[in-house]
Amino acid sequence: MGWTVPAVAMAAAVSLSSTLPPPMPAIPVSGGAASVAAASSIAAAPSLFELLFKYPVLLYERGELAFSAPAGWVPVAATLLLVAAVATYAGARGRAGAGDRWLLAAVRLVLLALVAVLLMRPVLLVPTVVPQENYLAVLVDDSRSMRIDDGVSRAGVVHDAFLDPASPVLAALSEKFRLRLYRFSDVASRLEPGATLDFAGSGTRLGRALAQVRDELASLPLSGLVVVSDGADRSPRELDDALPGLRAAGVPVFAVGVGSEAFRRDIEVAGVSVPRRTLAGSALVADVALAHRGYGGRTVPVIVERDGRIVGRREVRLGDDGAAAVRVDFLAGDPGAATYRIRVPVQEGELVERNNEREVTVGVGSGPHRILYFEGEPRHEVAFLRRAVAPDPGLRLVVLQRTDDERFLRLGVDGPGELAAGFPRTREELFAYRALVLGSVEASAFTHDQLAMIEEFVERRGGGLLVLGGRGALAEGGWAGTPAARALPIRLDGAGGARADTGFLAQVTVAPTRAAATHPITRLPPDAPVTPWSDLPPLTAFNRTGPVKPGASALLVARGGDADGQAVLAEQRYGRGRAAVFAVHDSWLWQMHADIPLEDQTHERLWRQLLRWLVAETPDRVVAELPLESVGTGASVAVRAVVRDERFGGVNRATVRARVTTPSGAIEEVPLTWSAGGDGEYEGRLVAEEAGEHEVRVVARYDTVVVESEPAALRAGPDMGEYFDAAMRRDALERLARATGGRFYEAADVGRLAEELAYTARGATVVEENELWDTPAAFLAILFLLSAEWAHRRRRGLA
Repeated sequence: MGWTVPAVAMAAAVSLSSTLPPPMPAIPVSGGAASVAAASSIAAAPSLFELLFKYPVLLYERGELAFSAPAGWVPVAATLLLVAAVATYAGARGRAGAGDRWLLAAVRLVLLALVAVLLMRPVLLVPTVVPQENYLAVLVDDSRSMRIDDGVSRAGVVHDAFLDPASPVLAALSEKFRLRLYRFSDVASRLEPGATLDFAGSGTRLGRALAQVRDELASLPLSGLVVVSDGADRSPRELDDALPGLRAAGVPVFAVGVGSEAFRRDIEVAGVSVPRRTLAGSALVADVALAHRGYGGRTVPVIVERDGRIVGRREVRLGDDGAAAVRVDFLAGDPGAATYRIRVPVQEGELVERNNEREVTVGVGSGPHRILYFEGEPRHEVAFLRRAVAPDPGLRLVVLQRTDDERFLRLGVDGPGELAAGFPRTREELFAYRALVLGSVEASAFTHDQLAMIEEFVERRGGGLLVLGGRGALAEGGWAGTPAARALPIRLDGAGGARADTGFLAQVTVAPTRAAATHPITRLPPDAPVTPWSDLPPLTAFNRTGPVKPGASALLVARGGDADGQAVLAEQRYGRGRAAVFAVHDSWLWQMHADIPLEDQTHERLWRQLLRWLVAETPDRVVAELPLESVGTGASVAVRAVVRDERFGGVNRATVRARVTTPSGAIEEVPLTWSAGGDGEYEGRLVAEEAGEHEVRVVARYDTVVVESEPAALRAGPDMGEYFDAAMRRDALERLARATGGRFYEAADVGRLAEELAYTARGATVVEENELWDTPAAFLAILFLLSAEWAHRRRRGLA
């Protein structure tokens, strides 16, 4: 059989296309927006899609399929298909087998089905906006990150496309919509055409701006919102809160991403971690995270400065593009609020210079902080510990040493009444100390209430607890199963028994764990006159220690002998406080052993660092809390305070004020009111009018008591946060557009905005009919089927 029927059918389709009656009822294609995955895969080559299917992919996403042919064409087409199939099958007799006849019939059937569909004249019905009947809001990011020039000026792109009165993009949008232009950073404000922007906003709050503009235009026929930004949103939670409202209102957001997704050459101080509070003169460690690109193999310095003076420096060699981490040691200065500047010098060719530094503020306490050391027997440890701590102005050791039953030696007490009856019997007395050290003293020396007080001292008061080794300590002292044992970082169950039953004795040589190298207790600066832990002489251990509890850290472990592998020094957080175990009897040998040089400071440094770690975060009865450590000048920030009594229960009847020392030295007071959020919690707001360091102390008065907090630190100044992680955040902008039914555009594609936004189906619309019968894809499909059939017939000798 020849090709007469298909040719005639195609000719008929073409010739009859101009005489067909009105369309049949519409048949939905997508029911709205197509899937994101399908849309993105097609959008990768929009010109090819339009070449094959005549119209942009957006029309197919938003349109509905209909047929212009009358309903009577359906049985005609079905009859034509049946006759063609039978004729094809019958005409392929002779040399053709049954399989060939069925294959040729199927090809002809598909071919004629396609022709039948084209004869029914398919059309795409797409709602399109009525020109000048709908509003379109354009929100332009006015924040500082838009000043960045990463190969193409972000500000220049925004000006040329959306602010220049001669912009073809602006002209095309104005033909179809009534435009409302807005600028936004913290908030959105109206912008007149032709206005200029200085891009000085201190923060991008996209969610707040979208919600504000949506509410402002809620009574108007709004086709959508266009957001022009790099996506550097400083308040992602606000954006998440705004999305449900936009979806409920049916307002699509069309996001235009400006800037590069990755900088070619840049070094960024991505993060800095330092303690928020410390003691004057304490050794601090800044954990600095760097993000870098284009400087692999280069060695750069990381510098810590205070008041323009370098207090710490460390070199770091950058590897492949990505992240690098470095620790920088430095000393805390005088008491008060201290601002430290951590920076990497700007390297040649960097695209963004203002992300090379960060500032952190630390509240430095004055001390001295009182530590109670209760020792159950006379031993040299007491004298050497006191000698190690004596030069430290931030620490004050109060010693209670048992010399006989109910007889005690008291050292460092404030008066004759302190500890006169032995170990504290009330919580008020014990909670007055910031840390507690227990030496070789058995659990039976305490009442059950005193053992519970020790646990509460750590968990509720937030104090530091250190338990030393000895004949009467730990499991050998009967501490297993007591309330105090719950606070310890090691398990005592099964570690040993009563000391009379075990008689354990071991010479312990210590080895540091991986955690010891960076922990504040055991970190040894390379330039200090100290001996590495593994080279120190052995000590004596009378205690078997059990396994370290989950969440705790072993810092020093025993090496060799009967105690091999057991924890010698371990620590953990417990409740509000901290607890540690140092399970040796004579650490003073690290000072007096013949192998230790006279100038060696290992013993003194260990004890100072250990005791400072115990008290560093112990709260006072009044604590000042600032949720932010830096704000923009003139911004307000919440000031929170917690007020507790002598037993560290919350006080709700206090008169509380925050005393603020401004950078100029002026004193301001901010009243705080009970917040009802919890017992003893108070809150107020401070406005930082001056640039610089603000010192905040909280003073609480109740009954006849006046209590003052340690200082908290706040820094006010220009907010440089916009320059960090400042590459264009495509994923955030795509998520915004996807969640609201809009689309994402790169800056190079803004020319398509006006054409594609006309099909948002929002506001006043009319239905546009687009014919599909003459799409190139259909004719290519017909040509392919004809060619395939002819090739098969030729190969089988049927042609």
